Amino acid sequence: MQFNKKALALAIIAFSQPAFAEKADDMEHLTIFGTEQVINDIPGSAHRISQEEIEKFDFSDIMRTLTSVPGVYILEEDGYGLRPNIGMRGTGQNRSEKVTIMEDNVLAAPAPYAAPSAYYFPTSGRMQQIEVLKGTSSAMYGPRTTGGVVNLLSRQIPEQAFAGELKLAAGQDGFAKLHGYVGGEGKNVASVFEVYRYQADGFKDVNHSDTDTGFVKNDVMAKVRINSDSSAKYYQELEMKLKYSDEDSDETYMGITAADFDSDPYSRYSASQLDNMNTEHKQLQLNHFIQLSPRLTLGSSAYYNDFARNWYKVSKIGGKSLGSGGIELAAQFDENPTVEPLSVDIKANNREYLSKGIQTVLEADLNEHQVKFGARYHEDEMDRFQWVDKYQLDSAYNMTLSSAGAPGTDSNRIDSAEAFALFVHDEYTVGDFIVNAGLRYEDMTIERHDWGKNDVGRDGIPSHKKNDVDVLLPSLAVTYKLSEELVLLGGVQKGFAPPAPGNEDSDNEESINYELGARYTLGAFNGEAIAFYSDYENMHGNCTASQGCEDDNIGNQYNAGEVEVSGLEIKAGYQFTLEQFTLPVDLTYTFTETEFLNDFSSKLDTWGDVVKGDELPYVPENQIQLTVGIEGEKWRSDILVRYMGEMRTEAGQGNIATDDLIDSRTVVDLAARYSIDQQQEVSLTVDNLLDEEYVSSKTHGSIMVGKPQSITLGYSFSF
Repeated sequence: MQFNKKALALAIIAFSQPAFAEKADDMEHLTIFGTEQVINDIPGSAHRISQEEIEKFDFSDIMRTLTSVPGVYILEEDGYGLRPNIGMRGTGQNRSEKVTIMEDNVLAAPAPYAAPSAYYFPTSGRMQQIEVLKGTSSAMYGPRTTGGVVNLLSRQIPEQAFAGELKLAAGQDGFAKLHGYVGGEGKNVASVFEVYRYQADGFKDVNHSDTDTGFVKNDVMAKVRINSDSSAKYYQELEMKLKYSDEDSDETYMGITAADFDSDPYSRYSASQLDNMNTEHKQLQLNHFIQLSPRLTLGSSAYYNDFARNWYKVSKIGGKSLGSGGIELAAQFDENPTVEPLSVDIKANNREYLSKGIQTVLEADLNEHQVKFGARYHEDEMDRFQWVDKYQLDSAYNMTLSSAGAPGTDSNRIDSAEAFALFVHDEYTVGDFIVNAGLRYEDMTIERHDWGKNDVGRDGIPSHKKNDVDVLLPSLAVTYKLSEELVLLGGVQKGFAPPAPGNEDSDNEESINYELGARYTLGAFNGEAIAFYSDYENMHGNCTASQGCEDDNIGNQYNAGEVEVSGLEIKAGYQFTLEQFTLPVDLTYTFTETEFLNDFSSKLDTWGDVVKGDELPYVPENQIQLTVGIEGEKWRSDILVRYMGEMRTEAGQGNIATDDLIDSRTVVDLAARYSIDQQQEVSLTVDNLLDEEYVSSKTHGSIMVGKPQSITLGYSFSF
């Protein structure tokens, strides 16, 4: 397109100043569903994880929280959820790159267009609510619209004049957590301040070393809101949100061999003793709301996210990459050290990210038609300035620096994006039918400027690659109220993901996605079943270190061509009421089938050389979760049983080879709470109650292990 996208976007947003609801708790622009909207009225798959549900098990790991939603796949890595891998409907989970992640309705990935792999993820433990949309329900949100949307809602300002809460927890492996907030609202000014800190020493032990394998993570947030008098002609609110977080974690990409998993599953090789991730995230978000009339509201948000991280981790051992023999060399050296030191290359994966933009949504109540008009202008970038330090690991298992790398001599480039999006969505009610029709337009420019390894000062002219992409994404969904209890639904939408910055010849990822299902509610029972089918014209595979990829290929993107993904999502719940107790029961089930429809070759460890008929890796055919609770007047206890079927780690078909197999597993979690009085509560949680030892993933040809049994005691005081 030839026009100035930024100027047009700002003009549209300036014309349609923001609008939301009449009270802070009803800030519709921060939620996808709206505070009063009934899930039954939403087209397609939609789930709201309430504050009460979040607090049952009080997970700090977003992946354990999201397993209650059908059609969601998770891939554990560090055991604490520090770097979540989330997929939906067969999209693949690697760094949640195929899912649109938002906090308070604003894009949350460090660079969602230029570098979507989310090495930053909002701290889920401080969230009050989580919204998950898939299929036609997610059509309004981009840039990735095939899988779905996860929108995390942060702490809202308390309605009381003064209120707060303090939570403390301590558990095994040095786990500790402090979570507190305080705030309140007056007539025209309101605020809240929140602190969340959690840490652990880690459940793994580095061989021949006292090095911890844990983490410390801090998250601080403040909100201040100014609002007009409720009697004002045009009620308005202006809210400022400030957030800061940091992390220091001794995490690695080095797994262990199958033999070592059998003998000592929670060990780590001594070559990984210096591996460390250090991050810092800063955010500013301004939200403005105005009630233009009883039927017309508008809401706008301006946002700025600055994220920096350096993951200092082993890349080669004895001159070999981790996936090409390096892991085996590390294992052998720990077992039988030689007199001659073992060379270890540690790469400083140093990157800075910037994401900023402004967005607005105008909502109009036109009786039978509920219409939304939206616009967003967005810019983001990732600046890679990396180097490699060389060490010697001696027979006493000490690491000595032999050669310090110069910053910028490993990777020295900037990937950037500029994007403008428009959407219109109409919800039309006629009798017992609700028709949802939407159209989203995205125009984006994605670029890469690469100075190479010899121009660390960036004085010369960089190589330049550029992708200009524009796309129209229609969606249509229908719900039909067959009776007061039964609602039928169906829809179709076009899915999309843009090409990577460095691949000028790469096609868009495009698909047509279908779903058909029903929701049923009667008394204490609620349930839904939705069948889905995604027909990819082209699927992307992105080469990242996290899934296993040689250094020279990291950042490359591969086209898989035609792919089919289909499945069934079921969720049901019932609350039994006895004389003195209530027994809530909740069941979630996901069935998935995947298939590549053509032959091709790639340098992704997880794809490799694909033959028509191969299944996608890391997509289990069956997932089941059952939660059963018992609740008395002052106490409750819940048990969660989570089953994940076997899955392959590399594309293939038929019986899965042992080296490519992750066995099925069943993990049980337990939570119990007792209210001392109206203000105080004590809790006990046990993750992995039966202490199941299991393989969570296989990266670089080695095994990453799931978290063992972990017992935590907690106390909370609210006022």
